[in-house]
Amino acid sequence: MLFARFRMQRLFSAFPNSWPGSGLLILRVAAAASSILSGFSAPLPGLPIPLLQGAAAATSALLLLGLWTPLAGLLQVSVELTSGLGHGTLDINHALLSALGLGLAMIGPGSWSLDARLFGRKRIDLNIRKD
Repeated sequence: MLFARFRMQRLFSAFPNSWPGSGLLILRVAAAASSILSGFSAPLPGLPIPLLQGAAAATSALLLLGLWTPLAGLLQVSVELTSGLGHGTLDINHALLSALGLGLAMIGPGSWSLDARLFGRKRIDLNIRKD
């Protein structure tokens, strides 16, 4: 558990709060809402509809909660590119949602997320006595 916490913490440079944290929360909500709407609105001809919808729903839930944000952002990129290229041409909506997912994967979730609660910076106080 300690190793997993250290590895996940190393993925993020910081968990910004205040205005930058609010901005990341807004980006996560926008990415989650857009991903779920695009996943349910445009099924692919050769792909089973529940598979794409399930992937879009899982991605949206992870992004909305801010859980495993780098993985969720990369999953959103793959879902959107698969959906966009499955129709023959890459639509601007799919390209923008892919860019949004990639940006969230690179930046991180912010302080108002489950990632920050589970893997955030911990303060360790060392009480060293000098006798």
